[in-house]
Order: sequence, then C-alpha cells, then structure tokens
Amino acid sequence: MTDRGGSDENRPPDERLPGVPDTGDDESESVPPADGVRIHRPDAEHRTIPGDQVGLGDEAESRPVGEAGAESGECSDDACGCESGGDEVAADGVRMSEANTGSSEIYSDGGATPANVDSEGNLTDIEFTPPAEDRSQNVENGRPDERVQVPEGVELDTPGYEIRDEMNDIETPDDKTWFMELDEAVIDDGRCIQCGTCVAACPSDSIGIGDDDLPELVKMCTGCSLCWDFCPRGGLRYERQWKITGGDDNVSGAGDPITEFSAKVEDDWREGAQDGGVVTSVLSHLLEAGEIDGALIATESDDEPWKAESFLATSHEDLVENAGSFYNQTLALGNLSLDQWEHKLPDKDPEDLSLAMVGTPCEIEGIRALQDFDWDYQSQDAGVRAVDYTVALMCTKNFNYHRLIGEQLEEKRDISPDEIGKLDVLDGEMRVYGNDGEPLLVEDIEEFHDAALKGCDECADFTGYAADLTVGSVGSGDEYSSVIVRTEQGMDAWELAEPDLDYHDLEDRSAVGGLQSWDKKKAFESLDRPFDPDAPRFIDYTDHAENYGTELNPHEAGH
Repeated sequence: MTDRGGSDENRPPDERLPGVPDTGDDESESVPPADGVRIHRPDAEHRTIPGDQVGLGDEAESRPVGEAGAESGECSDDACGCESGGDEVAADGVRMSEANTGSSEIYSDGGATPANVDSEGNLTDIEFTPPAEDRSQNVENGRPDERVQVPEGVELDTPGYEIRDEMNDIETPDDKTWFMELDEAVIDDGRCIQCGTCVAACPSDSIGIGDDDLPELVKMCTGCSLCWDFCPRGGLRYERQWKITGGDDNVSGAGDPITEFSAKVEDDWREGAQDGGVVTSVLSHLLEAGEIDGALIATESDDEPWKAESFLATSHEDLVENAGSFYNQTLALGNLSLDQWEHKLPDKDPEDLSLAMVGTPCEIEGIRALQDFDWDYQSQDAGVRAVDYTVALMCTKNFNYHRLIGEQLEEKRDISPDEIGKLDVLDGEMRVYGNDGEPLLVEDIEEFHDAALKGCDECADFTGYAADLTVGSVGSGDEYSSVIVRTEQGMDAWELAEPDLDYHDLEDRSAVGGLQSWDKKKAFESLDRPFDPDAPRFIDYTDHAENYGTELNPHEAGH
C-alpha cells in the first residue's frame, strides 16, 4: 500500500503526520472520537458534535460561542492542546481560522493527503493519455467478441463456468440439465434438425434463433432441463412419442392409419402447388369453416431465394401464394409466440385461438410432446396450446439452406437460385425445375448428402406418425398427393376438403411402407442409442453421453 504521508520510521518524533491536527499530549481528552468532531470554544465547555451536524442550520447556531475569545483568537483552556488562535476543526478537516483567511491547507479526516493535490490545495501536474487514433475495432467486419488493444500480460477472458465450483463448492443437482448440454450433444455436434422445440419449451425465454438458423442462448439458462427433454435429437425418445400419440402399431410399416387416399385439387390455383395441392386445400377449408384462425406454414424469404421462413396464413390467398415445398427447416416451433403474429390474429383470448401447423415429422413430434403435459411453463405455451391440427410432410431428410442452394446447386452445379421454379425430392432423386417447368437437374439424392442435416440420419419417422394428417408424393401417381389420415381430428379436416378433391384409395401402399422401412433401417445404422418404443419417453443426459461419448457437465469444463 502506498504511504502518502511518509514512513513513520524516518519521521522525527515531534513532527505530526501531514494532514493530521496536533492534539497535544497523547492522553489529552481533546482527541476527537470516531463518530464526531471535537470542538473547542474559548468560553464554552468542551463537547463533541456529531459530524453530520457541524455547521448545519439552527443546530450549529445553538452552540455557545464566546464573543471575547472569538475576537481575540486566544484560548483560555490550557489543557485543550490547540495552537494559538483557538482554531476549530470542522468536519471536512479544514481549520476554521484558515477557512476564514483563505488558507487552503487541507487536513483529510482519513489521515492522508488527497491525491493530485499539493499542501496548498492546488492541483498538481497530471499526465493524460491521449486516446488511440485509427485503432478502433472494425465492428462491421470483425468479430463482435474479439478483444482489441489488450495490454501485454493481461488476461481479459471471462472465467469458465467451472469457477462456480471453485468459489462455493456447489455441485450440480443430478436432475438438472442445462442448455450447454444440449449445445454440446446436439447443436455443436451437428445433429440439430432445426425444429425449434427447444425455443418453445424454454420457460425463461432464454433460447433464440441465431443468424446461422440454429438455437442459441440469449440470456441466462436456469437449468430447467426442458430444452433437453423435448429435443427430438436429445432427450425425447421420439419412437415412444409415436406410440403415445398414434397407437401400438405405429412401430411397424406405415403406422396405424384410419384411412389413406391418393388425391388432387382440380382448381386452377393448383398449378403452383406441390403435387396434388391437398395441404393447401385442407387448410383453406379449415379457415373458411372457421375451424382455425391461421395456419403456420412456410414462405420464401424476401432476401434469400428458396429459403423457407415461418409464415402465418390467415386467408385462402395467403395459402395459394405460398403453395409448394421448401427443403430447409423454418424452426417452426420457435415461431409459435402469439405476440409475433398478433397483427394477423383476431382479437380473442389466447385460449380461444385455434391454429393448424404444417411441418416435418420431427416438428410434429415436438409439438405433440409439449402438448401432452399440462403445464404453462414454456415461453410459447399459448401458441403451443392453440395448435389444434397438425399436418406432417413425408420426409426422409432435410437440408441446410446454404449448403444445398449455395454450395451444391449454385457453386457446384451452376444453377442460380433465381432460375429455380420448383424443387422436389421424388423416387430417391433431387429434381430441380426451371421457371418454365422444364427440368434443370435430376440426380440421385445421395449426391446431396453433404448438404443434408446430420440429425436426419437418425430419424425413423418418414410418414409423421404423430400427426393428424400426413401428406406426400410417395405411393401416388403424377399430380396426386398421398394422404394418410391418422386421427379423428385429421378425419374432420379431410371431410371438409373432400368435396373439392379428386381422390381414390392410395395407389401404392407398398411404396409408402417400403420407404418407411428403408428410412428406419438407415436410422438404426445411425442411432448410437437403443431404439426402444417401450422405454421411458425422456432420455437422461448421462445415458445419452454414455451412448454418444459426449462430455458430462460441459458447463463445468469451460464449455
């Protein structure tokens, strides 16, 4: 510690410390107590006045002051220890006589002289460091978390989460799973299928969607475990969800449907739709009948051609304009906040709203699991509860937008996004059509494996077992859609659209069942955990880590 008053060892014994008034003999009673200021008046008794009352208003005027002593400046008390002049010491350490005569010698009540001020109270020379010029961080192109102009030898990195244990020796409860575990085992591991279930499940609204279209932590995680529990590639044993939702037979073949059709719309607007246009027709009839207030579907991004984004359709025109398929995820469940769509929804109580949702089988698994539990903790609970109809799109795999459109089609195959009029995955082929309807590319889908989401390899749910309706192209001829009705809710929706559809029994059930079996076989080869429809619905992180080799407690290992 710096000794601003000099060393006691080198100071003459009769020299008082700078800034400390001379109190005379060590045994003098004039030493001010710690909680007040000792005031000596020539013609008044010695007394202590609290520091917060010195020189304040009427209380200061009520103190006795000797007129003769004040005029002569002499002290009549030999024991007071004052220097001549009968000086009083005010609460701020300035002798009263000096304050009256303009003297600026300052006495700090802490016993040390103020920094940067000489004994006369004048400001000393100060060296200012001018700000650096032309060395600011490039905030537009540089990384926002990059440290700039760090002094040599200085560590500025935020301590890892493991510092918690070092400080308070508190261990993580066994039943807590944090977002960091989900990040470690699913997102960082490249297994995220971008369904958005973790966003909808979070009770503290701590998970958002990053610029890379992946979930990210936007504020402190509470360790509630819900993001892990409901993730179809994390804690949700999705094959158990089929059984809970659709019946025991959902673990073999194409499930246990009520009925199946090949159908198409005959209206002119079908030209822009995918295959038979059945999804658009069913949703449109639900809206017209007042069964739903809106349908969460996909629309094309205004900024990036052929990139899908979530969209709430509230009219037949909305649905027709956005008919067709996109081959990247929209994190649909991350867009179920009713506040996001408030401008499009009727003025109703949230519990009175009704929505339909179109999504991939994994997205339907997520929404069904969230709805199965009677709680309102998830941040998007009102939107989750509002979904009354679910439509699954047959799916063997989905793609990362940038890798499919940017790398595989534009860079590798010289097909600009602006040239594409339609995309389709059919009969094991990637088919790309131009704006004139003519094929630009027909190629084996396996050639696009590098653009596919890695987590899709583990999915055995080609036909959307947990949905009310499943729609796709497999099993039906050109211009027809295959429709699987799985629930009574799905049957109600089908019956509304049926009068406007050209339909007949599903043409090729074996094609659907065969592709479902192939998809399941691929999943069994990729899954590193047991596939068990009878096991508990949720998988503990410790069990997952044991099967997949991921790190336990990554948040305590500087993750």
